Parts: sequence; structure tokens; C-alpha cells
Amino acid sequence: MPRFDDADFGVDAAPAAGARSPRDRGSLAGSLPIPNDAGNTVEIPATRSSISDAAQFMHNLSISPSTRDRRGSRNSFGTSLPIPRSPRVSRLSSVVTAGGASRDLLASQVQDMSKEKVAAAKNMAFAFDIDGVLAHGNEPIEEAKEALKMLNGDNELGIKIPYILLTNGGGKTETARCQQLSEVLDSPISTDQFIQSHTPMQALAEYYDTVLVCGGEGQKIREVAENYGFKNVVHPKDILAWDPTVSPWRCFSEEDRAEAKPRDFSKIKFDAILVFADSRDYATDMQLVMDLLLAEDGKMLTRAKDPVASRIPVYFSQGDLVFPTDHKGPPRLTQGAFRISIEAQYKAITGVDLERVVYGKPERATYTYADEVLRSWMEQIHNENRLPQNIYMVGDNPASDICGGNMYGWNTCLVRTGVFQGGDNDDNNPANFGVFPNVLEAVKTAVRKELGQEFKFKWNPKVNPVLHGDSASAIE
Repeated sequence: MPRFDDADFGVDAAPAAGARSPRDRGSLAGSLPIPNDAGNTVEIPATRSSISDAAQFMHNLSISPSTRDRRGSRNSFGTSLPIPRSPRVSRLSSVVTAGGASRDLLASQVQDMSKEKVAAAKNMAFAFDIDGVLAHGNEPIEEAKEALKMLNGDNELGIKIPYILLTNGGGKTETARCQQLSEVLDSPISTDQFIQSHTPMQALAEYYDTVLVCGGEGQKIREVAENYGFKNVVHPKDILAWDPTVSPWRCFSEEDRAEAKPRDFSKIKFDAILVFADSRDYATDMQLVMDLLLAEDGKMLTRAKDPVASRIPVYFSQGDLVFPTDHKGPPRLTQGAFRISIEAQYKAITGVDLERVVYGKPERATYTYADEVLRSWMEQIHNENRLPQNIYMVGDNPASDICGGNMYGWNTCLVRTGVFQGGDNDDNNPANFGVFPNVLEAVKTAVRKELGQEFKFKWNPKVNPVLHGDSASAIE
């Protein structure tokens, strides 16, 4: 299967040594070879020169990556994106439906007589975006519920067709988000098939001890970071509780104060800044991020003589500028807007571009991690630890879902239930498999391509495997 190549980005090959890495504590320059197999992480090298979304001219603020312009990454040259070596163990058990045992037995008999179709079903997989594809906020897209039921075994073979969820959303633990999605979509979603924007960022816990973590509702993001293994997690509300004057336009409730963990932050050295999700208090989060970027070696209440040389690294979990919600109007601004604002402020104060790292779609590290998750999921449902050959990315955002899928060699399907509301296809990032009204139509088209035009999308409980199912009709 095609994968990223340096030629795809129109740049020289990334150096095998001398690249920058989070392992280089205290300095942005280092000599760690990339990729690096030490420890429990794999480091994915950057493959293009730096892109600044806060460049000299304001009209460049909304620039986005596109396949046409070969803009594959927003990350600074030579900066690696660590990802976990293997997916975490699921903490969400599968849901077993009534009568499942007898149905599984019958399905296995049907599959024994349809070995070619079974092999084809195991050799394809789907990667779904969530917002705008499967749901709008907490409201499901009805066609998505039907599509997932079919992939979970409600088809003529009674077989599970592999799929993962690959979203630029975040802000909660993977367990909490999967439980929520299982209820919304009326299908069991396991953490073993789920990747949100900050899931691969758990690898950073190996490199940084004390981190400022921003974004999400309340202080749920603290639990996310602690579950990832970060030793000393600081939430912006902790700093507000210590010194409310750090943010003149703060939003700080009694509930925030009760959950905060204040201490004397003038004596604490921060190692990195992690923006895991959308900010709920832009004024405070922006102020604290800028304070630490301009500080002397990550120490609050200081200002560095050379803010570039002593700057601590900042990571963003994704780069989308807008995303679909249950709002009836145009898509709403998301984390990319926050990042661009930070870049513009840093540029205005220092006169230089901010070097930063962005995870999420369309970044290469997210897709590399998706491969590992998909292999693991294949082993769980089919006892085969391998990557299916035909992978279909279904998304609504051309600049992330489609751009990333195209650059990674996946089949891309663009749906009209979210960000994209354009013409026949997107001009900058055209979906290579097609544009569809909704996810169900995309799934049906892909399955028919791989398994045949006559493939039935409903399980027929009356099928007789001895008669090859000829005596019973199946419903499409």
C-alpha cells in the first residue's frame, strides 16, 4: 500500500540524524536518529519545511494543507512526532447481544461456504471521522447507525468488517468517549478501535515530567493526561487558584476552585505545553501559554532575554480550523483558530515564527498510529494481526480527513453531512473514491466494490447454509 514519501511533499529527504526530538530536554537541537526504537515509542520524522500560519501577511492566517499544493504537514522541519509503540489495552468490554451464540454458529457455517467473500471482507477496513460523519455533537446521523450495524455483522455473512474511528475531537478519556459514542450510535465502540486527536500524544509522557495541559470541559483533561502517564499535570485553573491576577479576564468559578490543585508555581519548571482540546477559557489559556513560551526555561513570572533559545516546546492535538456541530449554520471554529492566535501573538511579540508540533489528521504520525490500532483490532475480531489491503477513509473535512487519507494511500470518501457542502468534489483535496450524501452510501459503495454488487446488507436469520441461502431472501 502506498505510504508517505519525501517526494510527496516536495522536499529533500528528512535527515537520518541531527533531527529534533522531544528527547532533547532543555534544548530544541539534538542528534537523535529518527526513527528511534528505544523505549515504548516510535518517532515519526517530519518531512517538510516549516509552515507558519501566522506569517507576515494576515491573509495567510487561514491557510490549510492541500493535496494539490503537497502541503502535508504543519510541523517545523526536523521535529519528530512520537507515537505509542502499540495500542493501549481496552477497558471497555464488548457488548454481547441476546442470541449471539446461536447466530455466531450459523454465521460461521455460512462463512465456510463463502470463503472468497470472507477473505475479501477481512481484506478491507474503514476509518471513520466522527463529527459530521457519524454524529453531530450528541445527535447521531441515522444513516451512520445503520452503517455500523452492518459492519458489526448485520450482513449476509454475519461477519464483522473491520473499522476504526479516527477523529480530531478530544477532551475526554478514550473510555468515556467510547461509552458516550456507544450510546449515541447504538453500537458497541471499543477503545481498541478508537483514536482521538490526543491519543497518540500519550507517547510524550516518556519525555516530559511537568506539563501544562489545556482544553476540554471542566478539568477532565487532567484525567486524560494522568491516564497517559504524565507525572505532574498542571491545569490552567491550578495556576488561577494560585494567583488569580495572571489572567485579567479570567473565567473562574467556585467549582473550578474546588477542583484546582494550587501550589507555588514560581518554583516549578514546566517542560512542555500540551493543548489537548478546544479551550473553554481563551483569555486565560492564551495568557498562560504565552507566559510560558516567553519565560526563561519554562518558569512562571520570568521573561527570557532570548525567548527563542529558551522556549519550551508546545504541542497541539490537531490543526482543524473549523468543525461541524449541531449548530444549523456554518461550521464553528475549533482548535486551529486557537493555535493560529497563539502563533500570531508570538510573532507580534518576538518577530519570529513559533515552532510547534501538530498531531491529528492530516499528520503522518496519526495515520502511522492508525495502522497499529487497525492491526490490533484485526487480531481481536479475526485473530489475524495484519493490515487489510483496502482501507477507506470516510470524512467530511477535505483539509484533514481527505488530505491525510490521500497522502497516506487510503481510499477516501467525502460526505456531505458535515464541513463539506461544495460541488462535485473538493478542489484542493478531492476524495479519490468519491463524494457521497452520507456515510451509509459511502460504505455500501465500498463494500459492493470489494464483495460484489449483489452483497446483501442485512443478516437473514432464516438463511439455510445447507442450501447456500437460496431458499431465503435477504433484505438490502
